[in-house]
Amino acid sequence: QVQLTESGGDVVQAGASLRLTCDFSEQSYTVGWFRQAPGKEREFVAAHRFSTGATYYADSVKGRFTISRDTAKNSVYLQLNSLQPEDTAIYYCAATRAFIVSRESNYAYWGQGTQVTVSS
Repeated sequence: QVQLTESGGDVVQAGASLRLTCDFSEQSYTVGWFRQAPGKEREFVAAHRFSTGATYYADSVKGRFTISRDTAKNSVYLQLNSLQPEDTAIYYCAATRAFIVSRESNYAYWGQGTQVTVSS
């Protein structure tokens, strides 16, 4: 059983930055970030593959968000820059050992989420 805890969500204005943190209990998993906006389905945001260090991003956040990992702390970070109102959502981190990291159904373990609200 992998335990994950997100933190760092906040209410910010458009153009601001935030750093989300995902603390997790097992090191050897790929960790992904997903988000769910009000009235929408949960969508893939970014992932960091444990075995290779490769990173993956949704097109909508590429160039604005950066995922990174601190193996000493069992933490994965999501740096959110140039935030826009459409980035408002609950952000979840999750763990998987699957090859396809953008598929929500491949993730067996999930955190409770952290709210990011961006005002215009």
